[in-house]
Amino acid sequence: MLDFPTWKKFWLWGLTLVAVLAAMPSLFAAANVEWPEALPNPQVNLGLDLAGGSHILLEADPAEVAAQRLENMEETVRGEMRRAEPRIRIGDISTSGGALSFMLDTPADIDRARGLLEPVMMGTNLVREWDLTVVDGQRMVLTPTDDGVDQAVTDAMDSATEVVRKRIDGLGTREPTIIRQGDTRIVVQVPGLQDPDQLKELLGKTAKLEFKLVDLNALPTDVQAGIVPPGTQAFPYSDETPQAGQMVAVRRLGGIRGDSLTNAQAGVNPQNNENVVNIQFDQQGASKFCTLSTENVDRPFAIILDEKVISAPNFNEPICGGSAQISGTFTAQSAADLAIALNSGALPVELAVIEERTVGPDLGADSIRKGLLAMMIGSVAVIALMVATYGRFGIYATIALVFNVLIILGLMAGLNTTLTLPGIAGFVITIGAAVDANVLINERIREERKRGRRVVAAVENGYKEASRAIYDANITNFIAGVLLFLFGSGPVRGFAVVLVIGLFTSVFTALVLTRMWVAGWLRKTRPSDISI
Repeated sequence: MLDFPTWKKFWLWGLTLVAVLAAMPSLFAAANVEWPEALPNPQVNLGLDLAGGSHILLEADPAEVAAQRLENMEETVRGEMRRAEPRIRIGDISTSGGALSFMLDTPADIDRARGLLEPVMMGTNLVREWDLTVVDGQRMVLTPTDDGVDQAVTDAMDSATEVVRKRIDGLGTREPTIIRQGDTRIVVQVPGLQDPDQLKELLGKTAKLEFKLVDLNALPTDVQAGIVPPGTQAFPYSDETPQAGQMVAVRRLGGIRGDSLTNAQAGVNPQNNENVVNIQFDQQGASKFCTLSTENVDRPFAIILDEKVISAPNFNEPICGGSAQISGTFTAQSAADLAIALNSGALPVELAVIEERTVGPDLGADSIRKGLLAMMIGSVAVIALMVATYGRFGIYATIALVFNVLIILGLMAGLNTTLTLPGIAGFVITIGAAVDANVLINERIREERKRGRRVVAAVENGYKEASRAIYDANITNFIAGVLLFLFGSGPVRGFAVVLVIGLFTSVFTALVLTRMWVAGWLRKTRPSDISI
């Protein structure tokens, strides 16, 4: 009991002081006092309910997912038939009526074509995503199944949620809340962001980047009227370009998609000081881009972003290094935003903002004041009761309580967690739990003294016996806190974080720190009796 060697005391005090120092920047910020720039500055992040911020609800259109799947399947079918040995020739391919149909030039190729497409129709989750039927002995029709459509929507929304998270992280904001709501919606909450316009613009941008060859055979007058040859599609120039309002005809298939990108960085072209975005392809994309540029030197290609042409330069020479440059009428901010969007990946489905709210910081500041007031009143009442009831041991419990709160703040700052309004409630509960541990210890010491044990033996047995009950109670609370964190969201998680951290700090301050202090006092004074 009294055996606390010097190294152990230094170790315990060191851990305590490091956590307390980590809490200082947050306390300085709360008091509006500037923290020295030369020192580390970990701070507790405030949630949307405390710091204010932006709340946006995004929604996707499942019909767009279905249309994209049809287009992808068309390219897959063309590729499979082209790679077959001998090649299976097809014609009259269409995606009308929500199904993909194509005619085989040779009816005898039906069985071979079916064998090639059978693996494609099964999804990665062993869900049959397509049904295949043969009409008139020569036309093959691929129809998406309901399970396949549902799985595609789920996959698209999961991917979209991750893309949204990467884009918000690219803005430098901390601890956003991004969760799925229903089948086709995503809730985005960004604390501290009072102007949501940049956020809306970034999240509303699909960032679907494509490089397609310009069809020189299409007549410009027909293109402007929306009339294009088979296998060609028309896209308008972006509103930010000098050619805004004009249309460009490009080949529908055979281009390169932006999913081959590995990196995108905003920069400046040293030749003309224009803002550009420098991009880097992966190995497969670099090979495709090299082939495309080599075979089409002195021919124009369109750079298409979200179905709008941002530029249509010529391939002046083969580009085989895996690097390219996107130029246009970019500002420094728009180039940086585009780089963030490209690095995070293209959204698999367009997201529309259907709800927008801006939460002011005034409500959060009022909540903080009231929460702190409740904590202070409760703490003062608890301190008065503990000191009046247990004397010196109550003073030790009070000091441990103060350290407990500071250590929680320090750990939250070091772990970069977020404090929400329910988290303040978790603080208040933690204070009660910490005091409960000291009450158990002190009452147990009283019982040991009534049984006639000596002072040192009574204190030692009191801590030993009470620790069992304390550990049991905290283990059950820990399980509850972990389950709240795993299955809860938003405010519930904020409460769970403070609760779980508070359990560890409460045990540390109640069972370890107070024991060290009591041991030091007993070793120094050797009292014959104690007032408790």
